[in-house]
Amino acid sequence: MSQQSVVSPDQIRQRFSRAMSDMYREEVPLYGTLMELVAQVNAQVLDSDPTVAQQLRRTGEIERLDLERHGAIRVGTADELATLCRLFAVMGMQPVGYYDLTPAGVPVHSTAFRAVHEASLQISPFRVFTSLLRLELIENPELRAFAETVLTKRSIFTAQALALIEHAEQHGGLNEQQAANFVEQALETFRWHHSATVTAAQYQQLSAQHRLIADVVAFKGPHINHLTPRTLDIDSVQAKMPEHGITPKAVIEGPPRRQCPILLRQTSFKALDEPIAFSDQHQPHGSHSARFGEIEQRGAALTPKGRALYDRLLNAARDELDDFPNESNAARYNSLMEQHFKAFPDSDDGMREQGLAFFRYFVTEQGLAADHDALKAASLQDLISAKYLRAVPLVYEDFLPVSAAGIFQSNLGDAAQIHYGVHSNQQAFDKALGRSTLDELTLYAETQRRSIAECCKALNLPPLA
Repeated sequence: MSQQSVVSPDQIRQRFSRAMSDMYREEVPLYGTLMELVAQVNAQVLDSDPTVAQQLRRTGEIERLDLERHGAIRVGTADELATLCRLFAVMGMQPVGYYDLTPAGVPVHSTAFRAVHEASLQISPFRVFTSLLRLELIENPELRAFAETVLTKRSIFTAQALALIEHAEQHGGLNEQQAANFVEQALETFRWHHSATVTAAQYQQLSAQHRLIADVVAFKGPHINHLTPRTLDIDSVQAKMPEHGITPKAVIEGPPRRQCPILLRQTSFKALDEPIAFSDQHQPHGSHSARFGEIEQRGAALTPKGRALYDRLLNAARDELDDFPNESNAARYNSLMEQHFKAFPDSDDGMREQGLAFFRYFVTEQGLAADHDALKAASLQDLISAKYLRAVPLVYEDFLPVSAAGIFQSNLGDAAQIHYGVHSNQQAFDKALGRSTLDELTLYAETQRRSIAECCKALNLPPLA
């Protein structure tokens, strides 16, 4: 295949993200309502805060804002996960991070498939949080054997999708027609099916063990269970959701509201109760709830030092609450979070000077006009103080285990709050995946280093630390 005829993985990912959004809008009309609300709030923020708008334009973030989505799926076997890894690779997405949700009572471990280079993320920041069911956590041996049998029998990929994955691997990519077919065929893996693959009684047995187990085992494939747009003001979206007929979860997951957002804040509406037909029924007489709407606000990616401080403050607030955040204690929880997070600097300069966040550096017009020979001995801080460089926090592209578990639990019900007496098992996850997951902190550090190197090149300076 000639190089000219290959469609870039970034373009395939962008097309797939749009196709996924269109499909989910048809399947879950409330998602369309949510998208409209997020677009309204984002427009209001950009109109009312020129500083935010200016920074997004300078960094190119403004172009990706409306494209930003993350989906979430759950698979049941190592083969399914390994093939998904190959499918996402066609779209330039790699597994980043390892997340163990079992301490919060959710019997899965996960990774996030996404682009890893800042240039690719600008084209399409589409991510898919992908969880693998831990079958070994099903306590009943007969039910565990039944679940394994059901999962072994199913095939969640179309024959054409598998053929196109293999072609891309062997020939270095897909041409225009193949890329279009790939998007269409790959989409089938994530489509909702109103027919279950188990009987009503079997579904009840699986659900009694854990509702998420039923969601993974009882259907033809890993239907996308939410698709998340990015907002610039999640508190405003949360407050306005009821006006649009949407009931939000009681607590926004993640850090409290700040002048300078950090990491990830998430909220959602309750999972829809959808009619399904079990394998021993001709018409839909049952129901299943798994698919919901979620919104996120992304802030600065934190360094290891920053994450350690974040985790310490979060744990202190939760320990003082001494309960799972819910409707009855939401106000107290928010108050505790704000109180404890006063210890976390709420300015870009404060976070940068204390080494708490990763930054991307840009040469200013003043820097380009400066006498570059006079800058040879300047430090990074010297260049920033002289306004020759501008530092902008790197966007956090990943997820938070506590927040993910909180979203899952709010949609699975109180019965989901079970604690499994097991440890995380990244080695088993990587074996199922067929490769190692990438470390997100290393990726942020590399992006930061690249931006500094680009600034040095523009200013004709030797490398800076």
